[in-house]
Amino acid sequence: MSYLPNQPASRLGTVQNIPITATSTPSAVFGPQTYQIRCVVSQATPVTGTAGARFRISEPVPVALVTDTFLPIGPAEYFTCTPGQAIAVISNDASVTGFLVVTEIV
Repeated sequence: MSYLPNQPASRLGTVQNIPITATSTPSAVFGPQTYQIRCVVSQATPVTGTAGARFRISEPVPVALVTDTFLPIGPAEYFTCTPGQAIAVISNDASVTGFLVVTEIV
């Protein structure tokens, strides 16, 4: 009998769809078992070279600035966090809107 190894995987937890706008929008606080999150920018319009979002992970209520870390439209990224933290997001380009989809990895 042959052995087929599993793909590396994690359990998916709570999902939050955070609006990307011209002002900072915080998420709800991450759960007590959350040490990693998966983030992806979705439904961003219009798609330009600067389309994407800036974000900040901190506690208790983060405020994202246009100088924070840039997350472009595209594949999901994973970030380390601590239970009780939250993420805030702001549009990199004031004309770009959409959602930052954040999934807690538990």
